[in-house]
Amino acid sequence: MKERTTPLIILMLEALLRRLPKNHEKRPQIMKELSRRQAGYHGEESLDYYLSRLPDKTYMIFHDLNLPFGKYNCQIDTLLLTKNLALILETKYMTGTLTFDFENGQFFQTVDEQNKGYTDPITQAEMHKDCIKEFLAKYNFPSLTVDYLVVVSNHYSVLSFTGNNPEAKQRVCKSHHLLKKITMFEKMYTNEILSEKELRKLSKHLVKKNTPPTIQILDRFDIKKGELLPGLHCPLCGHLPMIRKNRKWYCQPCDTFSSDALACALLDYFLLYDSKITNLEFRNFALIKSVDAAGRHLRAAGLTSSGEKKNRSYSPDTIPW
Repeated sequence: MKERTTPLIILMLEALLRRLPKNHEKRPQIMKELSRRQAGYHGEESLDYYLSRLPDKTYMIFHDLNLPFGKYNCQIDTLLLTKNLALILETKYMTGTLTFDFENGQFFQTVDEQNKGYTDPITQAEMHKDCIKEFLAKYNFPSLTVDYLVVVSNHYSVLSFTGNNPEAKQRVCKSHHLLKKITMFEKMYTNEILSEKELRKLSKHLVKKNTPPTIQILDRFDIKKGELLPGLHCPLCGHLPMIRKNRKWYCQPCDTFSSDALACALLDYFLLYDSKITNLEFRNFALIKSVDAAGRHLRAAGLTSSGEKKNRSYSPDTIPW
């Protein structure tokens, strides 16, 4: 019902690294964050094989679902929806020994005898459970049973449990045991709560209310716009700025022309700066001197325009564009 796409935060981090000078002091921090996010996304993707084994007529699958939850957004890695159950999958792709400390409500990773604490994924899943329940009540859907699984998708990690909490423990598994765990829930919850019509209606409503979070990536890393490099970057080698040659965008190091450079540069702008752009802002960003030429490029990009003359701005219909 909602396909998996590259998370917005990953696209933003990639755009930021394209525009940040090679010697910038924040590059190592941003690269580490990108690596962590990519590992998490890879972990979610690794479940696709198992999820593809589920019967299509029974299970509605939603990836990266963002629902309003009070003043905040609730981001759910994967939600499985049936007539009987809404099952949340909280995915972790981590190395080393992962310890669920039920006695102290802690979750930590041990690598090379070094411990590092993280937010408890069971607590996260419980919060997501409350979010789905609130969503059902708010939009007058039947009180569907909501449960969760914490799925560790790195085959080489080791699970460890301390303290006594058998109910929580049975809700943690490695990815290769996912289908067995889902079968366990099917046996636990046999009553149909939703009709076929209600299931379809709820599925459409979840997609309709999906609200990607607003992320100000420059503020997050305390980076000013002036620290980023302007110009069109080469989609092949990343060099910038490209130059205009024979009415095309040309990369000197690659000795190639590009038909995608303009779209790639505008994507960077929308990811990093703002969801709309004026002629002046585009000229400063793309290093274009001519007002008329900038206007032609913006109109040719297929953007939606609003306003008149100097107040006219251009924006994409969706982010990412």
